[in-house]
Amino acid sequence: MAVVKAHSSRSVQAMLLFLALVAVTVTSVQQLSSAERVDEVTAKLVTQMVPRFHINRPQIDDAASTALLDNYFKTLDPGHLYFLQSDYDQFGARRTTLDDELRAGDVSFGYQLYELFRQRVHAQCDRVDRFIDAEYDYTTRETKPSDYTKLPWAATQEELDDRWRKMIAYDLLLAKLDGEDLAKTREDLHKRYRNFRRLVDQRDDLDKLELYLTALTTCFDPHSSYMSPQSWEDFEIDLKLSLDGIGASLQSDDGQTIVHQIVPGGAADKDGRLKAGDIITGVAQIDPKTGQQTEMVDIANMKLTHVVRMIRGERGTKVVLRVQPKGTNETRLYELTRQKIELTAQEVKGTVIDASERIGRPGKIGVIRLPSFYRDFAGAQGGLEGFKSAAADMIPHLNRFRAEGVDAVIVDLRGNTGGALSEALEVTGHFIDQGPVVQVRESEVAGVRVLEDERPGTLWNGPLLLICDRMSASASEIFAGAIKDYRRGIIIGDTTTHGKGTVQNLMDVTPNRMFSLLRPTDRGKLKLTIQQFYRVNGDSTQNRGVRSDLVLPSLLDHSDIGESFLDHALPFHTIPAARYVPNSLVSPELISSLQQRSQQRVAADAEFQKLQKVIDRYVERKSRESVTLNEEELRRERDQSDLAGKQEDVEEKLLEELESPDPNKPIFAKNAYNDEVLKIALDYVQLLNGRVTVKR
Repeated sequence: MAVVKAHSSRSVQAMLLFLALVAVTVTSVQQLSSAERVDEVTAKLVTQMVPRFHINRPQIDDAASTALLDNYFKTLDPGHLYFLQSDYDQFGARRTTLDDELRAGDVSFGYQLYELFRQRVHAQCDRVDRFIDAEYDYTTRETKPSDYTKLPWAATQEELDDRWRKMIAYDLLLAKLDGEDLAKTREDLHKRYRNFRRLVDQRDDLDKLELYLTALTTCFDPHSSYMSPQSWEDFEIDLKLSLDGIGASLQSDDGQTIVHQIVPGGAADKDGRLKAGDIITGVAQIDPKTGQQTEMVDIANMKLTHVVRMIRGERGTKVVLRVQPKGTNETRLYELTRQKIELTAQEVKGTVIDASERIGRPGKIGVIRLPSFYRDFAGAQGGLEGFKSAAADMIPHLNRFRAEGVDAVIVDLRGNTGGALSEALEVTGHFIDQGPVVQVRESEVAGVRVLEDERPGTLWNGPLLLICDRMSASASEIFAGAIKDYRRGIIIGDTTTHGKGTVQNLMDVTPNRMFSLLRPTDRGKLKLTIQQFYRVNGDSTQNRGVRSDLVLPSLLDHSDIGESFLDHALPFHTIPAARYVPNSLVSPELISSLQQRSQQRVAADAEFQKLQKVIDRYVERKSRESVTLNEEELRRERDQSDLAGKQEDVEEKLLEELESPDPNKPIFAKNAYNDEVLKIALDYVQLLNGRVTVKR
């Protein structure tokens, strides 16, 4: 009591006011949780947060409502293979009311259209089975559309069925020309559509809400999205490259959960019993308090994400898997103890290449493979020693390169779609000695901030080369743009990078900060574009990307990949340049000399000549509006292209380039492309050593 008397009356009033606010907030949270559905509250909050925080401060009005309707139809059925024009017309009557519905927390449109989509998928997949088992006459002059996404909605069911008939006929014709077993091809096609139908059925209301609200946010730019709590959990794992579990990646196939890969060093790897290809049929837990096993849950036909979450869990706890080993009919029980799993496949890797052994020229090249700009934000904020960081993981490799006396360093950014902005700043700082790295604009009125590398010195100040492709985006472009503007190194790869010049922020979906502190319900995150970044020379990378100094032949370079191909992408923009001092390691004369040498080698290389034929054929086919269903014509086309067999088919080649790198493959595999990059690196070293005059 004496303590209370010691407070001033103003302090007591402030304390009472705070307690009252807390009580009101708690009451509000309880009311929201009990009186309204979670999806209703989420929709209301998203419609409030987008106009407030998005970089363009967009209004959710009738125009946004119209865009949402079209966007959601496209999200569900991009190939125009399930919905009819009558479906679009029916739901189109609400095209100017969806904004009002969302502001009121009404998400019924999202669920209703998804339910119609589910019905259409079931009906169409039943019809597809007949098309798969049918016999086709490949002597006709019939053709099929090259790109179904460019077609209007089918006017009738007969028109829609005709699209499917031609699509299946083409799949079977390709298999026939490739000499495949058509019975197996037909079974694979049946399985493909059973899997898709199962996926559509397994989406729960939270999945549907995520699809619908993301269809709204992507009306304003292609990178804003709503993330459910489950999606955020997966996204966070990608950022920090670790999770608690058994260390096995899973995939779903025809209702079965199959082990796709065992993570090296994980619990399953150390145990040794679980193998890739094994089928997991059941999951049970070991109660950490009693040590007793819970009831085994049969996971046949269960949604894969649900299975994954049953197997993940707090490190040190135990899970029991019922497993059918690959190629057997027997069942075994494996008890595994969960542990922290480091996802090393996507972390920084480095190697030193002896060029004399590899390409017959003297020199040593250090290569760093940087798959993403990952960062464990929670670990960093909590002061965790050794938290996962791309910039930190690069340091020992650069130290090793200096110790071994490499002549040049190559940083491979192919397929690196970005990550944490702070990591891009720190990685750039390894190669420049203080100064601005990127400029950031939050809105028209907020002005521009210059983000700098404030750490003195560099970890590598010698010849530097970056390899980029059309998939190199966001943080990769910040890094590449700074290296180019500072004339610190040269960029090799596709004509330009992806062209994503925006920054997203992750926000809790809550009414205010107090709700964030006290919220009883996790409503997920809103990933919202809040900033646009610019190179230090004032150019945005938006839509245009960072252009390479030397372009090497690449199929990916001719595909429709990049920001400029995305709906609702923000435009290119420029601002005044920041104050920075360029280096002298790159000049137009040096680049010209490197280009001449490289072009001569590429023109004479048999592997590049073969690749160029693939590219030429791909470009020619991409320009067509239709493809033939005549067996002789298609066979003649394939023979003339010198691409015999499925392995050399252009679409397969493109898919191979888009696949994530195999962690078991070499960091810098021996092939014509990589070897040419090594030759360019050695040319660069020679030119810098005075073989040609370089302007300083």
